[in-house]
Amino acid sequence: MIDRKKRKGFAFTLVELLIVIVIIAVLAAIALPKFMDSGQRSKEASLKGDLKLLRNAVELFHTDTGAYPAAVTDLADIAAPAAGKDPQGNSYSINGPDWHGPYVRVVPNDPISGAAFTYSTTSPTVGNVTSSASGDGLDGTAYNTW
Repeated sequence: MIDRKKRKGFAFTLVELLIVIVIIAVLAAIALPKFMDSGQRSKEASLKGDLKLLRNAVELFHTDTGAYPAAVTDLADIAAPAAGKDPQGNSYSINGPDWHGPYVRVVPNDPISGAAFTYSTTSPTVGNVTSSASGDGLDGTAYNTW
């Protein structure tokens, strides 16, 4: 059997435990700020990717048909829409065989606001897809300017 004097040397002292707790607290204080805005950064990255996807789809639609979609949801239709928009925002008939869609499988919602993206059908911004979210990103620019 180990007597009490020898067994005492196997335990941590209160001071040693406090030092370890302080070190862990300092490390947490350094690391936590790096991860605090990771959710927002991931939403912004998703927003940028979705905007790029939709803008490319609008351009493909325009290249194929000569018209811009009348609504952003036309990009996911499985049949050619009857009409689109010309650059002035007027109705423009679409020739069915020119349409090679659907251009996206599903039109996503804005990951920041959760609402549908803003799509312009008026001159001079016909065919522009922008974020429907208000506010500024982590880089300081407004979401609707991305």
